[in-house]
Amino acid sequence: MNEEPCQCSDCQRFYKEHDRLIREFPTFKQQQELNWASIQSFRTLCSKVTDELQKKLSDKQSEECLLEIDKNITDVEITDALDELENVNAYLYSIEALMERIFDIKVSDKIELKFKEISKQLAPDPLNIDRLILNRLFHQTPDLPDKKDSK
Repeated sequence: MNEEPCQCSDCQRFYKEHDRLIREFPTFKQQQELNWASIQSFRTLCSKVTDELQKKLSDKQSEECLLEIDKNITDVEITDALDELENVNAYLYSIEALMERIFDIKVSDKIELKFKEISKQLAPDPLNIDRLILNRLFHQTPDLPDKKDSK
């Protein structure tokens, strides 16, 4: 098995963010809060963009109020985006419902210490061999388009 991490920009960005989140939020409670905040911020942003696009679509008469960049967005693009954003918002509400269940779970201080201990193993120094192996395993999932047959 090749122990070099994938060098594509998407994987590199994932590795960096994944490990940063583990290092900066190494406890169960911190991960709960981080994920809740992330979902809420994503929902807020999607909802605001959806509202703005709906307003733009219904406010066709007030073209002079639109920014130059908005004039390049077609009605078809807006309609397609609204359909997709409504799906995203529905998924985010579902995730939020699951997260509420996760927030019902509490762990002891001893278990929180175990989270901190394991976080150091999962997100060590970027050049640590365990990290390189872990990242390579993440990259070798069969659903990635650049997965090559090693026959």
